[in-house]
Amino acid sequence: MPGAKNVDRTGETVPPRPALAIGPAGVRRPKPSWMSGYSLRLLISDAVLVLIAVAAAQLFWSGIRGHEPAVEAGAWLSFGYTIASLVLWSAWMLVLLFFGTRDPRLVGSGLEEYGRVAGASLRLFGVIAIVALLFRIDLARGYIITAFPVGVILVVGARWCWRQWLRRERRRSGKYMVRILVVGSMESVDHLMGEFRRRPYLGFDVVGACYTDLPSGEGRSVTEAAPLGTLAEIPVIVREQRLHAVALAGSEGLPASTVRKIAWELESTGVDLMVAPAITDVAGPRIHTRPVGGLPLIYVESPSYEAGARVAKSLFDFGAALALTFLASPVLLIAAIAVATSSKGPVLFKQPRIGLNGKVFHIYKFRSMREGADAELAELLERQGTAGTPLFKVEDDPRITRVGRILRKYSIDELPQLFNVLRGDMSLVGPRPQRAEEVALYDPAASRRLLVKPGITGLWQISGRSDLSWEDAIRWDLYYVENWSLIDDMLTLIRTVGVVLRSHGAR
Repeated sequence: MPGAKNVDRTGETVPPRPALAIGPAGVRRPKPSWMSGYSLRLLISDAVLVLIAVAAAQLFWSGIRGHEPAVEAGAWLSFGYTIASLVLWSAWMLVLLFFGTRDPRLVGSGLEEYGRVAGASLRLFGVIAIVALLFRIDLARGYIITAFPVGVILVVGARWCWRQWLRRERRRSGKYMVRILVVGSMESVDHLMGEFRRRPYLGFDVVGACYTDLPSGEGRSVTEAAPLGTLAEIPVIVREQRLHAVALAGSEGLPASTVRKIAWELESTGVDLMVAPAITDVAGPRIHTRPVGGLPLIYVESPSYEAGARVAKSLFDFGAALALTFLASPVLLIAAIAVATSSKGPVLFKQPRIGLNGKVFHIYKFRSMREGADAELAELLERQGTAGTPLFKVEDDPRITRVGRILRKYSIDELPQLFNVLRGDMSLVGPRPQRAEEVALYDPAASRRLLVKPGITGLWQISGRSDLSWEDAIRWDLYYVENWSLIDDMLTLIRTVGVVLRSHGAR
């Protein structure tokens, strides 16, 4: 735009950009420089692990079946396990490539990546079964049945390990990032920036923004991301800044005609266009994109609180709690003796808490404080200035006993809550139950915690434990309420073990 000033990431004013001619579509799609190396690691990992799976199946079944052929179809086709393994390995690698299991947009994304690996493998073995049936080929079924699950487990397990490595590197060093430009109003951009900042493991490096409502003369001092130019300059910006994607934050100031124009202009750059609607803390399984009359509408399903889901969760909780109680019985006994012999007072601490739909129940813990400690809570909270926050945590709590500190460090004091789960008052996974005084301070958003049973552990506990602020804690709890599933419960329980062993954030 004539007379417009451009500001770079440092806040410096730079000369106006020259006009750029937009060429035809079909240019090469830019990828982060690190993506090729990361994809190569995945390729080598997949190749080695698939080879291990088919080789292990061959060694097992060729030993059982002696010198019998692995594949046989009358006189015209017959070969042994070695050739069958080479053919299977080659076909498996091809389907992993064909179905985009190493797509740059997909790698490191978690369940979607794992699902694509499993889906590609399942299709391969489905094709093998159909071909064998149509051409009456006699396969070594045990060999095939063994190779398939072993290969999927190995490859998915390796993808999980690579994902953990990638997320750790992003948090620690800020490497392996995807450079993006955010477009939208100041409020929308700041909101999206906050989401990225809370989740650095996602790997989005916001280079700057194009604002739809930035007042003339305003700069970086009042915004989260540095203004890099106007909407008309987006194609130039993505080339100059070597960006990999453009994210549209919300719809304020971005009518359909503008969005369409941006999409058309980006076709010549090969840069991806991402649309971030004003929907946060909603997991993928609840979101569906459906074309209706040519419009790509986003459907957001309501949280699943149906009777069937509740029954399934209750059955899982009861069975798992029963097994955990049996396995933890030696620890329960030792902890009870330690509490009883180290200080005066009962072994178990019982306190009323608020549960599902506001129902009051009594929670059980091993006593980790001196007798009568509950009467001192109000004074301690007033002293540290947190009496008005619905998270009654005392810093450097003087009421905790010496044995209690050990019990809390490894969350052993929470083990008696397994009996709360068996009684049906609590779940293994869910928002932590709070006192009536804390619940009285809830706003409407926090009150949604009461839509599910409280839990022994949850997203709050595996994301920082007592180190989290109330705002972050409630955010994780609400995310769980909106998106819970049995699979996520199982994953949370597994992650809880690691968090407890590291004893990070425990008080």
